[in-house]
Formats: sequence, structure tokens, C-alpha cells
Amino acid sequence: EVQLVESGGDLVQAGGSLRLSCAASGFTFEDYTIAWFRQVPGKGREGISCISSSDGHTYYTDSVQGRFTMSSDAVKKTMSLQMDDLRFEDTALYYCTALFPPGTPCRFLYSDRDYRGQGTQVTVSS
Repeated sequence: EVQLVESGGDLVQAGGSLRLSCAASGFTFEDYTIAWFRQVPGKGREGISCISSSDGHTYYTDSVQGRFTMSSDAVKKTMSLQMDDLRFEDTALYYCTALFPPGTPCRFLYSDRDYRGQGTQVTVSS
């Protein structure tokens, strides 16, 4: 059974930092491009960072570039998102995701076929 379990979400003041973690199981982790998405109620899921399974390159959207850092550990089957200089607009439910099918290039559009966790809430107070 595929499982992705996020942790680390919290309430934090603007300018602060948080580190999100995700533990994966049930699939061959190194074969999948992995990503973090976030969602605000009433809006679609927004892809914010991605590590390509083919070349290990990390991509970020403009909204988080320079503030967020994504990393992964294929041995431990974990991924993390270090979030610094948090802003009110970063408030969202954050999901770790494995893009389906295996070997998919990085993309920031979510597919219902992707594997994802239940999410962890990040709330930034202004």
C-alpha cells in the first residue's frame, strides 16, 4: 500500500521558519519524481517544489524560490521542505507527492493519479 505521511506543520509568525517532513512507503521511491504541493480552501493545488527522478535537479516556483529548500533521502524514503522567511500567503495545507507514472518529469500541475499524503497545515500569522 502506498503511503505518504507529512509532519511538521504549525502556526508560525511571518518571517519565521518551519521544516516539513514526509515519510514514504509502498513504492520504489527512487523511481518517482517527488514534489510538494499546497492548497488553500477554494483554490486548486499549487506545486511549489520538485525533485526530478531522472537527474536529481530541484525546481521551485517563483513564489518560493530563494525561501524554500526541498531535499530527499532515497535510502530513508523521506523528503523535506525547509521553509524560511514565511509569509502570510504561504498559509496552506501542504502535501508531499510522488508524481505518477514513475519517471515523470517535474511539473507543477497536480494529477489525480499522483500519490499524495493527507497534508500538514501551515499557518502564518501576519
